[in-house]
Amino acid sequence: MKHTFVSLGLLVLSLACGLQTAAAQDKPVLSEIDRTRLAEAFSLADKIGDQVWPAWSKAPFAVLLVTTDTEFLLRHPQPSTDFIKLGYDPLLKTDVYARKRNFPTSFLATFPAVPGNMTSTIVVGQAEHTWVKTSTRWVITLLHEHFHQLQDSQPNFYQDVNALSLSHGDQTGMWMLNYAFPYDRPEVQEQFVSMSQALDTAIKASSSEREQRVRDFLDSQEKFRSLVSADDYRYLAFQFWKEGIARYTEYHVALLAAQKFQPSKEFQALQDYQSYTQVAEITRAGISRQLLNQKLGESKREVVYSFGAAEGLLLDQIHPSWRAKYFVEKFDLGGLFQ
Repeated sequence: MKHTFVSLGLLVLSLACGLQTAAAQDKPVLSEIDRTRLAEAFSLADKIGDQVWPAWSKAPFAVLLVTTDTEFLLRHPQPSTDFIKLGYDPLLKTDVYARKRNFPTSFLATFPAVPGNMTSTIVVGQAEHTWVKTSTRWVITLLHEHFHQLQDSQPNFYQDVNALSLSHGDQTGMWMLNYAFPYDRPEVQEQFVSMSQALDTAIKASSSEREQRVRDFLDSQEKFRSLVSADDYRYLAFQFWKEGIARYTEYHVALLAAQKFQPSKEFQALQDYQSYTQVAEITRAGISRQLLNQKLGESKREVVYSFGAAEGLLLDQIHPSWRAKYFVEKFDLGGLFQ
């Protein structure tokens, strides 16, 4: 009889352990490559972020990683009830939450993505599923999005954006992507080409010629401004300020990482690893190439990335301390050239 009770006890214990194992197996798990990439991004931001932008470390760095079946939420102060807690990840130094996938696997944007909370959150697919493709560029792009979190966390940011009066009744925020700028007008296209060429010339000018070349660029910009409405120009200036300087930030993060940051051994062991030096060179070359070759009528809003980034590069030459005033002269880089 005693033997029977022991056997039953062992059977119950075995069933319980089996159920626990099955439950554990049912829980979604962050892949090792995703953990390695995220750890690299968090470490890079911690080590050099404040050297690129003052007080960048004070901005939130909440991330929603979109995988094939699951979305993983990290570093978020208030996950909504549709997330389950998976536990604390010692490598990422954060609790990890998960829910079924809602966003496309190629998604890459930053906005308050968690219901019931206004924390600016990076929603990003895995590198393989986004246009970025490779690990090092994915990390640098994540810092691009993290810079948007710094922008979004400025006092009264959303109220100040609304005060631009550019939404024209759109309450979804999609006006930032879909604003009806006159991209197709021939005279606007032609002047955009002239303005882009003048900007490139100013960046490449010798120190003795730079003042005149900068003046030529500003004159060309003023002519462009005269061809569009006040709202249209305000929209494009806002996009240069917001997205262009985020692209500029990619370049400077990669450049500083090449000089001062040691990637982890695990990150360097990834099959698609590129050095930060390589990525800095690729990013810088891409800014120059797109500035001179992109067509306003074809690229439309996409032109703001390289043009705004190039304005940042020119500001580095003529006003090296301009980043300290960036959040004072909001939504238009023009004031920083004065």
